[in-house]
Amino acid sequence: MRVILAGGGTGGHVIPALAIAQELRSRYHAEVLFVGTQRGIETRLVPAAGFELHLIQVGALNRVDLATRLKTLLDLPRAFMESEKLIREFRPDVMIGVGGYASGPAMLTAAMMSVPTIAFEPNVVPGFANRMVAPMVSAAAVHFEATCHYFRNCHVTGVPVRQEFFHVPARPPVRSKDARPTLLVSGGSQGAHAINQAVLDALPKLMEAVPGIHVIHQTGEKDYVPAQAVYLRTMISAEVSPFIDDMPGAFARADLLVCRSGASTVAEITAAGKPAIFVPLPTAAADHQTQNAATLADGGAARLLPQSELSSDRLVNEIAELLRDRPRLAAMSETARRFAHPDAAARIAALAARVAGVQSQHAVA
Repeated sequence: MRVILAGGGTGGHVIPALAIAQELRSRYHAEVLFVGTQRGIETRLVPAAGFELHLIQVGALNRVDLATRLKTLLDLPRAFMESEKLIREFRPDVMIGVGGYASGPAMLTAAMMSVPTIAFEPNVVPGFANRMVAPMVSAAAVHFEATCHYFRNCHVTGVPVRQEFFHVPARPPVRSKDARPTLLVSGGSQGAHAINQAVLDALPKLMEAVPGIHVIHQTGEKDYVPAQAVYLRTMISAEVSPFIDDMPGAFARADLLVCRSGASTVAEITAAGKPAIFVPLPTAAADHQTQNAATLADGGAARLLPQSELSSDRLVNEIAELLRDRPRLAAMSETARRFAHPDAAARIAALAARVAGVQSQHAVA
């Protein structure tokens, strides 16, 4: 089986795509080719994972200024021609679009050339590229049932995440030296300045509201030095890092997370069964982070705190209320796990094989 995975830009696009590619290669001996752009994180992650990457030149059309939109429109004909040439040379049995700039031209070209296509959409509301190709795709693999409103032949598969997240143990139910209340703060690999600032402002009151609290804080590179200085001044028990390499390990030691609600973050949280206070990125396309957070919050697995309402006092109240109530945390944890999909990569790979007409014992339910 020959498969093209089209799209990228951010870790939220590329990391699940790599998990799908690895599943396709191990289960179906598939030959997999990635299509991305020069400025996406795929240029680093895809070759490092041992996959071939083909780059096309295409920019953004959504939520950009007029000059950027005009440049993208001028680049589109070349992107379509490059996509057509690649498809003719590689001859894929199926193309999977994971969203991002490169996904749109490649998926549209594949559909027009009668190549079977699958849209992978991890957010409640599809991104711009997947909304454009939705009427033409052969099938869709999504994380949330509500997303099936946008696609035909839709399958709820979940978002592939590292298996370590599914093996994160539950926190002890009672207070002990090894079970002091622990908060994990993360705004993603780049950090989130608004979250960082609110947490730093909240530290003095947080120490009073939750005595003995320990904070694990991933700040991102830009905020690391000033954040570290604040923690040293307050003398709060904390581990401050620009980036956490072992995020499953950090999850295992945390009772509660304060974080953004991108699709990959939400998938990791549900896999690990971790209670969370979500502060969605307000500028995310189609406000998809708010939709992601609301889905878990409405189900009782998380709290939703809009950034417009984010203040040190509100944050202290939310954190203290939850960390003082371990039965509530345990219930949220159990509910979060119900949103998890441990076999997401296998299900998407099986769907791709079925759409491509490859016979296999690994069927999609």
